Amino acid sequence: MSSKEAKLWGGRFEESVTDAVESFTESVSFDKALYKHDIMGSRAHASMLSHHGLISDDDPDTIRKGLDEIEKQIERGEFTWRADREDVHTNIEAALTDLVGEPAKKLHTARSRNDQVCADLRLWSRDAIFRFSFLLFQLVLALKNEDLIVPGYTHLQRAQPVLLPHLLLACVEQLERDIGRLLDCRARLNFSPLGACALAGTGLPIDRFMASSELGFTTPLRNSIDAVSDRDFVLELLSANAIIANHLSRLGEEWVLWASEEFGFITPSDSVSTGSSMPQKKNPDPMKLVRGESARVVGDLVSVLVLCKAMLEVSAEFADNITFNKERIMNALPAGQLDATTIADYLVKEGIPFRTSHDIVGRCSEFVSDQLDYWVAKLALSRERLGTKKDFIVRRLEEEAKV
Repeated sequence: MSSKEAKLWGGRFEESVTDAVESFTESVSFDKALYKHDIMGSRAHASMLSHHGLISDDDPDTIRKGLDEIEKQIERGEFTWRADREDVHTNIEAALTDLVGEPAKKLHTARSRNDQVCADLRLWSRDAIFRFSFLLFQLVLALKNEDLIVPGYTHLQRAQPVLLPHLLLACVEQLERDIGRLLDCRARLNFSPLGACALAGTGLPIDRFMASSELGFTTPLRNSIDAVSDRDFVLELLSANAIIANHLSRLGEEWVLWASEEFGFITPSDSVSTGSSMPQKKNPDPMKLVRGESARVVGDLVSVLVLCKAMLEVSAEFADNITFNKERIMNALPAGQLDATTIADYLVKEGIPFRTSHDIVGRCSEFVSDQLDYWVAKLALSRERLGTKKDFIVRRLEEEAKV
């Protein structure tokens, strides 16, 4: 079997992952949709690193030119997305390294894929909200305001006469609230997670406000753990979309009925209708599909809500009944090589590209682990021998006492 490309995080690993693991853990098949926002974030990050002397003054231009070329390749359909490079971030960074070399290895300084994907997703969601709001506004404008009186229905029974504009304005009111919900969601998600890194920020001298401002965020998120761990803005956006889908489903159902022979209140043009095996029919298929597709949007919201396990009552009760075990926590701190990232950052300050620093520290970590296993085993053997010798001495003393 041919050797695989080394992972960017593979410094301490001696074996490649299996094909099954690689296939199961890749996300590039769907997160490649974030490519434009990933490149935006990398441009801003490179500028910030250069401004604070973490990369040279020439590196940002080299990085930006490489990213521009990659973006063009993607948009022309010429970029090769590789599953062995796992995700959109690594695909772009590895391709950038192939294009420009050493400067690309510095780009991940003071950054993790944890804060990187959160930034990408917030930027993507922000753009999506703009598109959705614009489309909703277009729908409001498209509703034809004709001076007609139409039968108003309850239970599909004719109930009272109503003005057609009044009926359509009910839809407008709903869509305006939908736009408001989207804009509220945008205001809450428009905060930058960059600088939070994997979990606890970085000791390197960075400016979170600079990158945040360049990307159009309101300000950086205040808590690094919250910045990389929470996706409540996704839930909020999905919730707003589910309500929109419900409103569109209601409109679709009414228009499908109105286009039927039984009602005949509207006549869709040929350009928005389809036919069937029955030659006389002209079907309002788009609105029928709007009704059906709404269930998928609602289903997506429910799926993510279940994943988030938002069981608030029991969580609050549990939180009120726990105690932090200070001694156990203090004893846990020396283990696990918690300063590995700090050492990598130190090497960056000494002028070594982050990816090279990461590889060096990863290999050192593996060496230390091997040595630790050796000395732990040796200590255990020594204790066993000491125990045996101790037992022998005790027996001799007991024998002497009997004499």
